[in-house]
This record gives sequence, structure tokens and C-alpha cells, in this order.
Amino acid sequence: MLDDTRREYKVMATEIKCEKKVMKEIFELWYQIPEYQRPYVWETDQVKELLEDIQNAYHSNPDAQYFLGSMVLKINEKSENGVIYNEYELLDGQQRLSTIFLMFAVIRDIADKKKQKQIVQQCESAVYQEENLYINQPERMRIVFYIREDVKKFVDKFVKEEDGTRRTEELQKLALDGNVNVSIRNMAAAILTIRNFFEENMDELPGYFKYFLTKVLMIYVATEELQDAFQLFTVLNNRGVKLSNSDILKAENLKYVPETERTDWAKKWEEMETYFGEDFDKFLSHVRTILVKRKASSTLLKEFEENVYSDRMYNRTTKQYEPRVPLLKKGQETFQYIGEFYDIYAELFDKNHYEVHRDFDIYNYLQLMSQGLGADYWVAPVMDYYKRYHTNGLKEFLKALDRKISADWITALSPTARIENVNAILRVIEKSSSPAEILTSGELKIQANEFMRVVNGNVYGRRYARYLLLKLDLLYQGNMVQFRPPVTISIEHILPQNPSSSSQWAKDFTATEREEWTNKLGNLVLISRKKNSSQSNFDFAKKMSKYFENNIEVFPNSIRVYKKYKKWTPSELKSNHKEVIERLWEAYK
Repeated sequence: MLDDTRREYKVMATEIKCEKKVMKEIFELWYQIPEYQRPYVWETDQVKELLEDIQNAYHSNPDAQYFLGSMVLKINEKSENGVIYNEYELLDGQQRLSTIFLMFAVIRDIADKKKQKQIVQQCESAVYQEENLYINQPERMRIVFYIREDVKKFVDKFVKEEDGTRRTEELQKLALDGNVNVSIRNMAAAILTIRNFFEENMDELPGYFKYFLTKVLMIYVATEELQDAFQLFTVLNNRGVKLSNSDILKAENLKYVPETERTDWAKKWEEMETYFGEDFDKFLSHVRTILVKRKASSTLLKEFEENVYSDRMYNRTTKQYEPRVPLLKKGQETFQYIGEFYDIYAELFDKNHYEVHRDFDIYNYLQLMSQGLGADYWVAPVMDYYKRYHTNGLKEFLKALDRKISADWITALSPTARIENVNAILRVIEKSSSPAEILTSGELKIQANEFMRVVNGNVYGRRYARYLLLKLDLLYQGNMVQFRPPVTISIEHILPQNPSSSSQWAKDFTATEREEWTNKLGNLVLISRKKNSSQSNFDFAKKMSKYFENNIEVFPNSIRVYKKYKKWTPSELKSNHKEVIERLWEAYK
């Protein structure tokens, strides 16, 4: 916390103001959420945590100050009806400040308008200022949301209007509507959460509210220059303020975008952020991999600064920095590049894109890799190939890439070696002039004999066992239908791991045979967790009847086994094992 009440100092080209203010003072200022900002993404748990943290601080020591966080602001001088005032462009702190803004609206609507008149009035002024022609006072919202026009309309209806937060049925519908803007959905849910909190704590509202106004404080850092404000935004992130990599990358690049184009690129970024949610940074890492083609050795932001934007590169052989042309320029070029791969990702993985998924082989291998492989670094070469060749040869490339990634994993190559193999594939794609050059390159070859040695042994308990069984399901299913394995699946031993001494299993298998064959691929099938719990240690005939009882699950290999075999002795198990190993060999040889 700051020792003094107010500081002003020069760090960059312009004056930087740093000040701590309690909530009463913070909501005497005017704010705008600019177009380039991210949506309102706080969910119920974060809103509850904010309210309860303040409540706990109030209960613990109502005379002590409570620090709620910081804000980074750009100062904009405004003039309206001859009145000059400052409006603060909010770069950092908007999630917390927006939540408090909604909180004022809720308290305004639930407080007793006669007995708690001053609370109501204080909340009204924190939300909205009515026009007063006699003193040249314009109509003005305390926070103006420029992020989306429909967000402004939501705020006008449910926050600005008196008793707007009482429209609980409408708010509940919006909070559950996956088709509305993410800011609207989260704001609706936040209002309902805040209402529930205060309705459960109405008795202590006056004391809580007084403590909130006078003891809860934030620090704001403000400058008149947007570039300096963005720099402060980055500096605060480096000093521990919790901002995502994507937030900083966006802010850093918006500095270099002409103001006339900033809104469009900010909205495109918001669209991507909404699409990926918490996986946005992961997607940006895939883009970084395509650009750099080396294993990441630092944070995403540092990787972009040092390995994408830098005009020099560290040579590990000479241990010196050497000049080079930056891989991307900051600003519009970065937004265009990332936006292009966003479109590619959506075409590949969004089921609504028919052109890619009308070929079931392409769809099926994307599904297999998404659900079965132990890591997602295969996504970068798939996107890069698609960028260059679209669907030309894509089916064959996916099969070869899946074979390479899975074989490297199953034969226990180190994570570093597996990533370097992927980077080598990316380099082949970059230099290629046709799909055939990629498919015949040595970078897609595998150690087939070592792979077969491993899968011929005990596989149960290995992370790749589930993948191998999914691969068998796909191979037995073929390419005439879409491959859609259930999300919740488990591995079933046909010959149980621990059969009772009185069971048929103990009669058909010796202890040595059970030890040798129980955990081999030929004794394993996929099954839903629900059906798995009902299989237990039953004899084979009962397992088979239980499997086909009620709904039959679409596990092609499992259905094949239970249809083909009427009993399960060492002979049937070995026969099945031989068949699935040969099927895999056909796919991997």
C-alpha cells in the first residue's frame, strides 16, 4: 500500500498520477470501458469472493482500511454544456470496478427507500447523474461501456433504471442464455449473485455500506498519454497484478494500431477471447510455436517479445545475439496473423464448418487426436498445414501426424524430443511446395518395430492405453460415420484383474496365464463408467448380456469382441490380441 496519500512523478514522457482513494471518492469520478477492452468475464464465484472478502474485513476490524486492488487509467478531458471534466479510460481494473458498479445498482434497488434514504441517494449518484438544466449538469452514466452496443443497452435497462435489478426473471434467462454476449450473460449472473448476498445480509447493510464507502480503497495510476498508460498496464502485470497473457499482448499491440482501426481490432480480439475462454493463452501458444518453431523457454509474453518481435536472435552455438528480421511487427500485422489462425482453428474444430467435416476421415482423426493424445502440441502443425494447403492432402497428413505423435509418445520419447519432432514437422511445412513433400519427409517416420514391441506388452495403467483403444475403435468403425466416443469412458478388463477363486475365470485361466494376459491390449475394451460399474467380476456370458442390456454404447471394438466371442478362455483372448495387434500394425507399419 502507498505510504502517502498522493504521488505525482515523471516516469515516461508525461506526468503520471498515482493516488489512493476510498470507494466514495472513486465513484465521484467518471469512467469509460473502451472498445478494445475484454468483456466482463467475472463469474459467480469471483463476485461472491469480492463481497465476502469485504464482509470479512468489516467483521474483523471495521476501523481498518481494506485494499481492494489497483486501476490503470488514461485521462481524457471532456467538455459538455460548457462544463469541463475528466473521463477516465479504464485499462486495468475494469472487472472489479464493473462489479462494484453493479453492486451500487443492486443496493439502490433493495434498500428501504424511506428508512435508508441516504444509502439510496448515495447509490443513485454512484450509478447515474440526472440532467439538471439550471446548473448545466448533463445526463451521465458513472461508467460508460463502449465494449459493445448491446452491453450499453443492457446497462441502460437493468442498471441505470431504478428497480432494473429487480427484473430477476429476465436476468435469470440472460444469465443462462449461451447465445447472448458474454458480458451481458456474466453481468446478469453477477446482479443475481449480489442480490442474493445482500438479501441474506439485510440486517448489516447500513454498517457494511458505510465501511465499504469509507474504508475500502483502491490505488489508481493515471496518465494523459495512451501509450504510457498501456506501458503502466504492462508494468503492473510484471509486479504481480493478475492479468492474463492475452490481455497484455492485446494492450501492447493496440499501442501500434491507428486510432481509427483500434475499435475493429479490439472487437475481433474480444470475439476470439469469447470463443476460446480460458484456453485463449493456449491458442496463442500454438501461434507462437508456428512462428518460432522452437520449444518455448519462457512465458508467452517474453516469447513474443524476444523470439517474435525482436530484431535479433540468440545463437545457441556461438552463444551470441545475431541480427534478424522480426517474425512479426507489433500492431495490425500481429492482429491479422493471430486472427487468420483463429479463423483456421474454427474451420478445423468447430463442428458447424461443414466443408472440413464432410470428410469423415478428417473429422474422425481430429476427434481421435483431441480426445486421445496426451498433449496438444499437434494442433500447431495441423493449423499450419491447413493454412498452406487447406483440405488438399489433409486426410493423409492427419493420419501421418497422428501416427507420429502417438508413436513418439508410446515409445517413451522425452517431452523435449517429442516437441522438437513437432517443430521439425513445422519446418518441413514451411519449406514445402506440395503436400507430397511433407508426407514423404523423414520427419513423419516412426520407430514402428519399437512401437509394436511396446503395444504387444502390458499396456493397462499406461496413459496411452485409452488412446490405443480409441484408435482401435476408429479403425474398426471405418470412415462412413462420424467418430463420437462418449466423454466419460473407462477401460474394462474382460478377464478381471482379481477374479474369485470359485469363478469360471479361475477354472479357465491358470495363475500364470492371468499374470501374463490380464493387462494386455487383447483383454481390454472401452466402456462407459456407468456400465463399467455394473460389469464387476462377472463371468463372460453375464458380462456380455450386461453390455448389451438397455442402451448399446458405440464402442466398435467392444461390440466386435462381445459379438464375435461366445466365451473367453486363453484361446479367445490370444486370438483377439493377435487380431488387434495386426490391426494396429496395418495402421503403423
